Amino acid sequence: MSTTVATTNTEGKTWSGGNEPLKASYGKMMMWFFIVTDALTFSAFLAAYGFSRFKFIDSWPIADEVFTHIPFYHGDPMPMIYVAFMTFILIMSSVTMVLAVDAGHHMKKNKVTWYLFLTIIGGIIFVGSQAWEWATFIKGDYGAVQTKGGNILQFVDTNGERVAVRDFVVASPTERTNHERKNGLWFVDEGTLPPYQMKDVVAGLEANPNILVRTQILNEERQKTVLSREESLAIIKNNGKRVVEGANLEVNEYGSPLFADFFFFITGFHGFHVFSGVVINIIIWFNVILGTYERRKNYEMVEKVGLYWHFVDLVWVFVFTFFYLV
Repeated sequence: MSTTVATTNTEGKTWSGGNEPLKASYGKMMMWFFIVTDALTFSAFLAAYGFSRFKFIDSWPIADEVFTHIPFYHGDPMPMIYVAFMTFILIMSSVTMVLAVDAGHHMKKNKVTWYLFLTIIGGIIFVGSQAWEWATFIKGDYGAVQTKGGNILQFVDTNGERVAVRDFVVASPTERTNHERKNGLWFVDEGTLPPYQMKDVVAGLEANPNILVRTQILNEERQKTVLSREESLAIIKNNGKRVVEGANLEVNEYGSPLFADFFFFITGFHGFHVFSGVVINIIIWFNVILGTYERRKNYEMVEKVGLYWHFVDLVWVFVFTFFYLV
């Protein structure tokens, strides 16, 4: 009967695989483990989005009609232009991160400092742009009417161009009954009143014969169905529930509320990653300036942060494809 005894190698290690498996340090291996697990999380979110979109494909919002805004520009809608700019900025920040890592390999402190600074600037621009996009999405553009069944009705002219609710509806004065102690209600927290009442929408629609209703259902040409004048009046009078403007976790003027739910959750989750990366990069940047990694004789920390930054950029490519292109 033989007995196997673990022996040590020349470096005093009990594992013959060496101190750095796959030629990677412990820190880089742990970063790769984190990236793999985080990638699975994003994959699950995007898969859920894909299944939901496939299920409601006939009523899903058209991205070219949702993301059409550019900061400080109020001319004709320009679909995807600003989103493309955001994507370009994030990809270029990944390039500057590559240059920072390469400069670190050659122990060039000044180049690491400048390239890392450019990476931080790119991340800040992206996060700020995403915050602006959220604000624009929440505020809305044209407004719509939600039916009793939860569907969204939008308004167009006879040429098929979108018409904002505010352009043909005049709000009538409204008063809310104040709750009093004698009514048996000590405190009631109520939301804000809608900007327009349904009777205002009906009156505005009747007074403008060139306004038609467009449903969220797509026809065979993959365009939203436009109702006739008679059908438009009938559906607003009989099924109109309330006027909605913008998008939130409850309603969405562009179509299915699920689209807004997924948009806020997935882009917000990714935005949190970018924001975290910017904060970490700033910390590393200050350490570079202070000469911390010069004294260590290596810039491995910059490389580890670079792995995380490249992962965040790669995830955005998939988010961009799912939400904006497909």
